[in-house]
Amino acid sequence: MKNFFLLILFLLTPLSLFADNKTDQLGMAKHLGNETWGRCALLMQNNQAKVYELSYERSGSMPLSPFAGKFIPKFLPTGPTKNEVQLANMDVLNEDVNTANQGTQMDAFGHFAYTDEVWDGKSQIPNEKIKYFGGFNQNEVKPTGESPLLKLGIENVPPIITSGLLLDVRKYANDGKKYLAGEFITKEDLEVTLRKSGLDKRGILKGDVIMIYSGWSDFYQDPDTTKIYYSTAPGISYDAAEFLASKEVVAVGLDTCCVDARPDPNDPDSFKQPEGTPQNQTFPVHDYFLTKVGIHTLENLNLKKLANESVYESCTMILPLKSKGSAGSPIRPVAIGRAG
Repeated sequence: MKNFFLLILFLLTPLSLFADNKTDQLGMAKHLGNETWGRCALLMQNNQAKVYELSYERSGSMPLSPFAGKFIPKFLPTGPTKNEVQLANMDVLNEDVNTANQGTQMDAFGHFAYTDEVWDGKSQIPNEKIKYFGGFNQNEVKPTGESPLLKLGIENVPPIITSGLLLDVRKYANDGKKYLAGEFITKEDLEVTLRKSGLDKRGILKGDVIMIYSGWSDFYQDPDTTKIYYSTAPGISYDAAEFLASKEVVAVGLDTCCVDARPDPNDPDSFKQPEGTPQNQTFPVHDYFLTKVGIHTLENLNLKKLANESVYESCTMILPLKSKGSAGSPIRPVAIGRAG
């Protein structure tokens, strides 16, 4: 009888009390569910709501990440089939193309890792010293160079269906001017924008998607003739990242390539991370979101129309591809909300 009662007690105890932190591959996506779907439903019920596309068209002439290789679609001839009345059209991409981290996309948690010590550039880092979100190490996530991500791959990301907030920092925190190369969007900028746009009354809720309009997308063009868009960018500061993490948002995206600020190649010496930013990191916000707190990064969002029509609250839907073992995915996010 005693064992029976112990079994009942075990079954009634929340699993979170027994769970090892290495079971966590969701991060802040744990907040998605009936509550976030309910917020979405209310926003979609408005008879003035419209659908806004938040992605760019993918093409071989779009701005391309210098880290992700070429992106060259090849369109094949219309193909008939012998003894049939059907024909088909198909296309392929070039060899060694990275499709996951090009265009409008999101990162999996396994996209970034870290060590406790600065690498000297010469010695080999032991796998057990490479760490990932949730406490996983290299042997558990990517044991060999050719291995897919065995943990924290993009296939673990659930459909993100939740309320989204647009923070138009260009309009409310920067006097209508776009942020420039290497500039930082700070916690203060976010708080000013929340207040001036009236979103402070609602606040940022658990499970929200946060979209930040900097105006840098003025440089996005297809075909990309100037090559400015990916050469540098503004981004959010570390204190802004900590502020958003304290709200337990599920994802953060900008109308930039990187989420992190990048130096102006014409004046790299003037670029300095704000005080309080961890050292020895080129992408400190990426590291913090992906390896420390479990927030997905969204890149190259097309937010201009959302900002122009003042759609500050929307039902936002983001469905990454279930590409097993991949470090990212192209996405086609949409926002459903009322203008003004």
